[in-house]
Amino acid sequence: MSLKQIEKFSTYLKMTGSVIPNIFSRVFWCGAFGLLVSVLYFYNIPVFAKSLDAVIPSIVLGLLLVFRTNTAYERFWEGRKAWGNIVNNIRNLSRLIWVAIDETDLSHRPEKEQALKLLVAFAVATKLHLRSQPANDRLADLVSTLQFSKLQTATNPPLEIIFWISDYLQAKHEQLQISLYQMNELQTLLNNMVDMLGACERILRTPMPLAYAIHLKQLLFLYCLLLPFQIVEELRWWTAPAIALVSFTLFGIEAIGVEIENPFGTDPNDLPLDKICDTVDRNIEDLISMEPHYRRLNIYGNNIGEQLN
Repeated sequence: MSLKQIEKFSTYLKMTGSVIPNIFSRVFWCGAFGLLVSVLYFYNIPVFAKSLDAVIPSIVLGLLLVFRTNTAYERFWEGRKAWGNIVNNIRNLSRLIWVAIDETDLSHRPEKEQALKLLVAFAVATKLHLRSQPANDRLADLVSTLQFSKLQTATNPPLEIIFWISDYLQAKHEQLQISLYQMNELQTLLNNMVDMLGACERILRTPMPLAYAIHLKQLLFLYCLLLPFQIVEELRWWTAPAIALVSFTLFGIEAIGVEIENPFGTDPNDLPLDKICDTVDRNIEDLISMEPHYRRLNIYGNNIGEQLN
């Protein structure tokens, strides 16, 4: 077998990111119950009851599972789109700040760099906020000591950072370093970032209704409990493996829905927020390494005509 074929085959046996550890005990006990029904049938105890298949129609259970999985995936994909918009808005905002704001003094370059780092801090703070984690050393590296102390006690650190960025832009507008049109464009991007933060919070704080989740679990349990009595006459000693397979399928689909319902955690099936934040950080570092030329005053030893040529 080629290396590619081996890797493809190993996917079938992969446990990391799988829901098997979460459902193994339930599958085991369903299979054991199926074996018990086979033993009772073997000793001529009347356990076969074909009429039980009408108690919980399989089509109803299937529709409930499909709805559960689709709803969970919709939440997962909406979270991914929100983070994609956050990344795009940060890229656009950082580019405009770096190019549009005039540097009329030597102190303006460090201010701009700090403003760009605040954009990275927003992504990191949003990740920590959605995971209910406190401000960490990574965030401390991106903001000043005073700002970090404020973030440690803030109820919504990402909004605090948005306020600092907006305050910086307002100051630059009052100092005539950016025009009103540019200011409006920058504020629009900031508003989009706040909207995406709100979208993520809506996903996080609006879980699947508890009554629906409980009812689905109860139906799955009853279905797997009644199924052995329906099939024991036909399958006999194969009842236990069949029940284990059916329960593995049903409980697995239900567990996948639970796994991806909150996409902002640290599980293997959650969104790779750490990698996304690292990507934003690299993008900002690359941008800072570039030298903006257009509409710069002569504070680096070259005149404007030489810079444009």
